[in-house]
Amino acid sequence: MQSLSVFDMFKIGVGPSSSHTMGPWKAAVRFLDEISVSDRPNVLRVSVDLFGSLAKTGKGHGTDIAVQMGLGGHDPRTIDVTAIDGVLSQIASTQRITLWGDHQIDFDPGTDIVFHRDAQLPDHPNGLRFTATLAGEGTIQQEFYSIGGGFVVRQGETFESEFASMPWPIETAADLLGHCDREGLRISQVVMHNERSLRSDTELRSELTAIKDAMLESIQRGCQTDGVLPGGLNVRRRASQTATHLLGERCASDLEAFTIAIKQQSIDFRRVLDWVSCFALAVNEENAAMGRVVTAPTNGAAGVIPAVLMYYLCFCEGKDDSWIYFLLTASEIGSIFKKGATISAAMGGCQAEIGVSSAMAAAALTESLGGTPRQATEAAEIAMEHHLGMTCDPVGGLVQIPCIERNAMGAIKAITAAQMSLQRDPSQARVSLDAVVRTMWETAQVMNAKYKETSEGGLAVQITVNVSEC
Repeated sequence: MQSLSVFDMFKIGVGPSSSHTMGPWKAAVRFLDEISVSDRPNVLRVSVDLFGSLAKTGKGHGTDIAVQMGLGGHDPRTIDVTAIDGVLSQIASTQRITLWGDHQIDFDPGTDIVFHRDAQLPDHPNGLRFTATLAGEGTIQQEFYSIGGGFVVRQGETFESEFASMPWPIETAADLLGHCDREGLRISQVVMHNERSLRSDTELRSELTAIKDAMLESIQRGCQTDGVLPGGLNVRRRASQTATHLLGERCASDLEAFTIAIKQQSIDFRRVLDWVSCFALAVNEENAAMGRVVTAPTNGAAGVIPAVLMYYLCFCEGKDDSWIYFLLTASEIGSIFKKGATISAAMGGCQAEIGVSSAMAAAALTESLGGTPRQATEAAEIAMEHHLGMTCDPVGGLVQIPCIERNAMGAIKAITAAQMSLQRDPSQARVSLDAVVRTMWETAQVMNAKYKETSEGGLAVQITVNVSEC
């Protein structure tokens, strides 16, 4: 059975896309890492060829930016996102890029990055090829696939996690529930047991804290930032205006003060609904502006889980370390979808992104509110059931329309699914989580390619836009 950690499903990085930005960024880093030390001084030039969905929507998703940042050795987890424009300007103006920190070569982004919009590599719609030209006319060439959620494989590889197996292996929801039944544990406790085979409690808590903080900080930054998103669609940010209206003043620059101010608000249905939508919009506006977000399980769906987590913390009296169990539960549901179907919009449409993230959030919220493992998996099933068939049709190849609003809808659906599951005896359910995972994959396989992140169908062909930048 394939083993996936919570940190395979949640990764801190840079927007706007896990498959089109983070994946190619990581592929560029890996390509350079795998060139031998003896060959490195002989590299005269590097070119990048983008295929399939990476070519068709890569400009709007910042794929060209990502490969330049990766070749330059920058880390998407730690880079100061405000420095990215400066790095790109330096490369463009000098027509030079520095590899491995000390090896400078000629590099023209306009000619050394090629978008092959009418071609696709054989194994996945998100393909890219790196070619290093060596002194003496030799070359080193590798092909990679960005398979969704920031996961990358080289041509001929299958995805392998950093570890071979876990004490309690899980491939399906039935496996997960079997462990819960046998051990008398909640979903998060099963996941915790597996994670403890990989790292200490101190390491686990530290990494989960970083994930949680990055999620909540992306909400807070989005609620503070006004302006127009880049890319040519002229989409105005809305989260800041909404937060200011709800609070009656500009939101605090300190995350703790911001959270306290929200908790002090009067709680009524419309206000809570507005806040949940605001949380999701804030994250994905940050994502669209190439800000720092958490892949959950993708960047295009990065706002759903933070919005539902913030809802739980602010409006459901989430206390102490409850957020840890929320994230652990969410990650396992995402892993089941990745193993049994896909989390790549280029393979499965938006059901693979917003649908999966909504299912993850629904299960996590259900358990956090006291639901049983079966109620949690039922919540995930309900959430995905009502995303089946959702297409990925980004206007202009940008993660803005309809992507940003879809995160708000995914968050609301997750909360609704959790409430429905908590009021139901799961033994009466007629559709299992495993059945909906299979259905999602079958739907993905027959979905027309133009609805799989190509911007060749749906809303994407209803609006004309000149995509001039990411």
